[in-house]
Amino acid sequence: MRLFSKIDVQVGPRAARLRAALLAIAAAALLSSAGCGHHPMTDYRPLLKAGMSSASIEQLKKLDASDAETLQLVSAKQAGISDDTCVALVTTAHQNRRTFTSADAVNSLAGAGFGEPQILEIARVDKLDTISGDAVTLRLIGLSDSTVQNLLQRHLLDQPTLSSGEIARLKNTGLTEAQVMERINQGMTDEQAEKEVLARTTARNHYGTGFTHIRGRRPR
Repeated sequence: MRLFSKIDVQVGPRAARLRAALLAIAAAALLSSAGCGHHPMTDYRPLLKAGMSSASIEQLKKLDASDAETLQLVSAKQAGISDDTCVALVTTAHQNRRTFTSADAVNSLAGAGFGEPQILEIARVDKLDTISGDAVTLRLIGLSDSTVQNLLQRHLLDQPTLSSGEIARLKNTGLTEAQVMERINQGMTDEQAEKEVLARTTARNHYGTGFTHIRGRRPR
């Protein structure tokens, strides 16, 4: 009995320390799992109803898409976005370390005539929400495809360019696309553009309003 009691005394503290270490490891693993944002219970049925294939849904499961992302993709599918692009949008968002929440921007771009490759190009640099409004406005202004693509590339490369609003104002004063692009390439800012718009508008409003002496027959 004395032998066993000695062993209990010696082994007891070691076992307690081991149990404490195991509990700490388990707790850390639990916290880590909770922080990774796993979504094992995501309901993918709305995507099936929206017409997404089961193969694409399996890809989304591997990406661990959330319920919120699923609803975003339902909106995109209803706007005509393909399965492949939907999966790519979620993949790209996760690579940028965020969830996909930009269905409205995607739908707006698609509605304005931007192709899915262009939309994905914007998504890869994580700028769907920041430049989609300007990009759509460029289409509405009536600029040519080449000019729109040129301006879009400047946005994607973070090169200085005029806002779509100032471009529209400059065009409304009578400047051509080539003249607007010339000013952009020269580094014109929105503030400078606004000053030119004001000057050109003022000049146009005063054109032909100067005093002109009308000659007539002298009275006898």
